[in-house]
Amino acid sequence: MRRSKLEMHIDILKVLAHHGPLKLTHIMYKANVNCSVLKQYLDFLIQRNLIEEQTWSKKRNKTRVVYAITERGRTILKYFRELNSALQITEEANRIPALLY
Repeated sequence: MRRSKLEMHIDILKVLAHHGPLKLTHIMYKANVNCSVLKQYLDFLIQRNLIEEQTWSKKRNKTRVVYAITERGRTILKYFRELNSALQITEEANRIPALLY
């Protein structure tokens, strides 16, 4: 079953919230998103200040780019979880009367 764009954005935010700053390939595998699609979604999330691109210095003057969730991203994720929880409760309440008929 295909995920919606919203579900994919939320999955990326969840991965970054749970695992901390990650490289592109690590996000790709953990969120199960194609690389080219992931780049588009990361750009979308960066533009809305939900994630940020960070450059880390490594040994021997090498740098690597990682992506991290922002406070705004954490807030959005929290609101999404609350909304999802409320909708599931409502959905379950609506199913019960339908089963009785």
